[in-house]
Amino acid sequence: MGEERIVRKMLFEDIEGLSNAFVEQGWPERKDVLHKYFLEQEVGERQVLVAVVGESLAGYITVIPLAKHGPFAGLYPELTDFNVFESFQKRGIGTALLDKAEQEALKYSDVVTLGVGLHKGYGPAQRLYIKRGYIPDGSGLWFNNEALRPICSL
Repeated sequence: MGEERIVRKMLFEDIEGLSNAFVEQGWPERKDVLHKYFLEQEVGERQVLVAVVGESLAGYITVIPLAKHGPFAGLYPELTDFNVFESFQKRGIGTALLDKAEQEALKYSDVVTLGVGLHKGYGPAQRLYIKRGYIPDGSGLWFNNEALRPICSL
């Protein structure tokens, strides 16, 4: 039958475990960011949904009721900081997290937006977004809340 899988709101106690999971896969620790997310969750500015498999934290995604940056700032909810730890990938965890996150985002709007990382570490998430029907908006790359301008012409 397999281990029980649930998706639930982040608890304060999850901060250390999530941060440690990043370190275990060779990424920087994230305690400060996760603590900030938890505080934002406490005041309703963000939801942090955590996937738990058995006793292990498998990943998380955040839902912002109104995007803070980019072309949809202040207009639509945004799914952002989507992470499934490497040892849990290709097991349906990402799909379960996105299902729950989309369900929550649709409470705010019938339009859901994504913040998408572009380096190859985000490749599995990028492919999953396309399979689920997400389409780039055509506004280009954004950095520090501004659309990037071309740096040269060919």
